[in-house]
Amino acid sequence: MDFKICTIGELLVEFLASEQHQRFDQTGEFIGPFPSGAPAIFADQVAKLGFPVVFFSCVGKDPFGRMCVNRLKRDGVITDGITFHDKANTGSAFVSYRNSNERDFIFNIPNSACGLLSFNHIIENLLKDCSHLHVMGSSLYSFRAIDAMRKALDIIKQNGGTISFDPNLRKEMFNIQEMEQSFDYIMEYTDIFLPSESEVYYFADDNDESELEIMTKLLQKGIKHIAVKCGAKGANYYGYDENNKIKTMHVDGFKRESVDPTGAGDCFGATFVSLMLAGFSVEKALEYANASGALAVSKKGPMEGTSTLTELDKFISHSKDN
Repeated sequence: MDFKICTIGELLVEFLASEQHQRFDQTGEFIGPFPSGAPAIFADQVAKLGFPVVFFSCVGKDPFGRMCVNRLKRDGVITDGITFHDKANTGSAFVSYRNSNERDFIFNIPNSACGLLSFNHIIENLLKDCSHLHVMGSSLYSFRAIDAMRKALDIIKQNGGTISFDPNLRKEMFNIQEMEQSFDYIMEYTDIFLPSESEVYYFADDNDESELEIMTKLLQKGIKHIAVKCGAKGANYYGYDENNKIKTMHVDGFKRESVDPTGAGDCFGATFVSLMLAGFSVEKALEYANASGALAVSKKGPMEGTSTLTELDKFISHSKDN
């Protein structure tokens, strides 16, 4: 099956605290810059798997911007949708690690180049043969960005395409009112939903609901596939079987030392969505997605752990042998 994926949002550089428990209000060392941004990592992983992907974003006319675009281009992402902005510098993020899984961020997105991404940056000609749009919650950081997302969503839906949505909630962004308001709109059009285990209850109607009850309600509203990311534990799947009955499945994850968890969920999502669109079974797509997330955490740097299909095959085969 032929398909082309589109995604939109933040492209930035990331600086990582060199020590765990390093505080932002005290002098310390950071390493970087690393190319980053959740939709950018997603796009890079799709391209590494060998599938066509178009990415829309804005960067500054500065060395950080050139580095980010060159990295995506090198890995096969179609970068014609990335605008070099005259009036703002490339976005940035600083990350400090509480432990191997918990992080604190300081983002410079709203006032950066990618914060100026708008309706007019979405080039319709680049979308005409795209059959799938992936939306990241972290990319819905302004009315401008939401307008850009809606434009792409409308075009792809009009062409009979599908939508995937990863809420990618960041506590640092909870005060952005536009983001919460846009979630309901995106969910109406979502075909593949990719929350993490901790995000599931954000979508509950009340505190007493179980994960199964929450996911069942979302399926009944029209979502077709839900993969709940559970990190090293694997993933839970909710969907429909051939008799239109609700089907659940758990696929175990892979044990791997976590060097840097940033980007693991993006790699998981990119692999699951790509392989589902390519016709893989749900179980196989989840197995590869779990492997993709495991390899992502094994490298320092948010985009450094993206993998090819051959690398995933080798990793899965080696894991089964042991």
